Amino acid sequence: MAHPPASLPPPNPAADYLALTHRRRLYSGILLSCFVLLLVSAFNVAESRNAGGFLAGLPRVLDFPAGLLAETWERLDRMPGNLLNYFPSLVETLNIAAVSTLTGGLCGIVLALLSTRGLARWPRLVPLWRRLMDVLRALPEIVVALVLIFLLGGGPVPAMIAIALHSAGALGKLFSEVAENADLKPVEGLASVGAGWLQRMWLGVLPQIAPNLLSYALLRFEINIRASAILGFVGAGGIGYDLRNTMTWGQGRFDQAAAIFILLFVAIVAVDQLSARYRNKIAHVEH
Repeated sequence: MAHPPASLPPPNPAADYLALTHRRRLYSGILLSCFVLLLVSAFNVAESRNAGGFLAGLPRVLDFPAGLLAETWERLDRMPGNLLNYFPSLVETLNIAAVSTLTGGLCGIVLALLSTRGLARWPRLVPLWRRLMDVLRALPEIVVALVLIFLLGGGPVPAMIAIALHSAGALGKLFSEVAENADLKPVEGLASVGAGWLQRMWLGVLPQIAPNLLSYALLRFEINIRASAILGFVGAGGIGYDLRNTMTWGQGRFDQAAAIFILLFVAIVAVDQLSARYRNKIAHVEH
């Protein structure tokens, strides 16, 4: 005689939800524990290879700011002269960033149009242009600048080339994403009347994406100002080179280092505010 099938227990949504929540918490706890273990082990490895000892140097971390402020306060009367003295170096840094952004932006536009599907002049070469942009973005500016300084000597030219190459890769990637969203109807209309590729890009694509291109270029200009100041530490000219010299000499020139810090801070904040204002205007015009 066949036994009747056992009846299934009634569903319990509350119990199922609690069980699911418990599993999620368990998995999250395991992942967090693994992350903490990796973080601790990585810190131990870094600390063992740190010649000075990170933990041993923590009590002295405020020594430099304290000495900088104390010496600056003692020689506060020299601050206007120091600001005027290093202002030309700041202008040089801004020039490096501006020329690098302009050059990298123009190269980025060309790379973007060549690597955008549906707009590319040679569709089969799209992967080649994309990999080229990947390589340009992957190369740190400081590495390229060091190689160029070895070949060309110190000065602003190696910094400009290094930043322009990196900007071309970064802006080319951003520009290509913008170009992919462009309306192809004007391009098709121009093609139907016999316009060449350059004419289609110049008249059909660039007017559509110009506001976004300018917005990204302004944002990149802010980044390049910081990069040009950093490259000065490796001998690439600009105000970063002067800052390295003043910090190398140590006490006795801390007031000059403070003046350079003030110039950099004011310049970066001013450019950031102006750039943000123009980007907002571009966004409002676009909408």
